[in-house]
Amino acid sequence: MTYARLIVNPVAGAGRTAKKWPEIMARLESLDLRFDYDLTEAPGHARELAKSAASKGYELVVSVGGDGTINEVVNGLYDAGNLAEVRLGIISTGTGSDYIRTIGIPRAYHEACHCLKSPRKLAVDIGVVEYWSNGQMVRRLFANFAGLGFDAEIVRTTTQKFKALSGTISYLAGLFSALIFYRNKGTTIAMDGAEIDGKICTILVSNGRYGGGGMLTAPEADLSDGLLDVVIIGDVSKPDLIRSLPRIYKGTHLTHPKVTWKKAQVIEIKSADRVSLQADGELLGELPARFYVLPAALNIVV
Repeated sequence: MTYARLIVNPVAGAGRTAKKWPEIMARLESLDLRFDYDLTEAPGHARELAKSAASKGYELVVSVGGDGTINEVVNGLYDAGNLAEVRLGIISTGTGSDYIRTIGIPRAYHEACHCLKSPRKLAVDIGVVEYWSNGQMVRRLFANFAGLGFDAEIVRTTTQKFKALSGTISYLAGLFSALIFYRNKGTTIAMDGAEIDGKICTILVSNGRYGGGGMLTAPEADLSDGLLDVVIIGDVSKPDLIRSLPRIYKGTHLTHPKVTWKKAQVIEIKSADRVSLQADGELLGELPARFYVLPAALNIVV
C-alpha cells in the first residue's frame, strides 16, 4: 500500500499553496516518499478526505496548507475512529503557521518534507469545543487554540478583508479593523468548577503557544501536559489593548493587571451577549461553549 496520503489545500496561504505544490511534490519524490494526494475543493473537504484516508488504512496522513487545514484533517482523522493508529505529517504553507511554531516543524517546505521520512513521532493533546451553531450544539476538535470575543472578530475581519496579506500583516490589519466596532462582553467562565464573572475583551483557550501569525499568546502552554491554557484579557480599553500588543508578541502580557491565566481540563463559558467563537483560525459559532482536552490523542511526525 502507498505509504502516505497528502491532503493539499490549494487556496491556503492566499492561494500560494497551489503555486508551491509542484515544488513540494518534486521534493517528496526526490526523497523517495511513496504517496498519493488529494486537492481540496471546498471548505470541509479536507475533513472528508482525511476520514477517508484513515479509513483506508493509510499510516501517514499529511496536511499541506494552513492551520485551518490542519484543523480539518485532525477532525477527519478523529471521525474515522482510529486516530491513535495514524500519524499526522504537516507541511505548513498557510498564512499564520502558528501550530508548527510550538511543535518545531520547519516552516520552510523543503525542510518540512524531510520530517515525513522521520521515524520520530510526538504524542500531543487535542482540544475539544462544544458550541452553539444554527440552533444546536456542535462538537469540534482544535489542534492549536480557540478564541472568542475580540479574537473571533479579528478572524472574521481578517478572513473577509485581509487574507491575501502575509500572516502578521493580515492579522494586524484585521485587528485594527475589528477594533473600531468591537465592544467588550459580559461572560461567566467556569474552569474546573471555579467561576469568574465579568466583562472580557477576549478569551483564548490554548493547546499551543502561538497565535495571530507569531504572537506568543500562551507562553506557558504545553502540548503534552493534559491541560488547556486559558488566557483571559479582561475589560481593557482600546488604547490599553493597542499599547499592550508588543507584550503579546513577546509573551509578557500575562503580568498585565487585567490578564488572567489559568490551566484547566474543562472550561465552560456563557454570556448574555452574542459572542462569536473561532478555532484554529476558522469561525465556528457562538457561546455558550464547553472546552476540554483529549490527552496524547494525536501522533505527529517530527
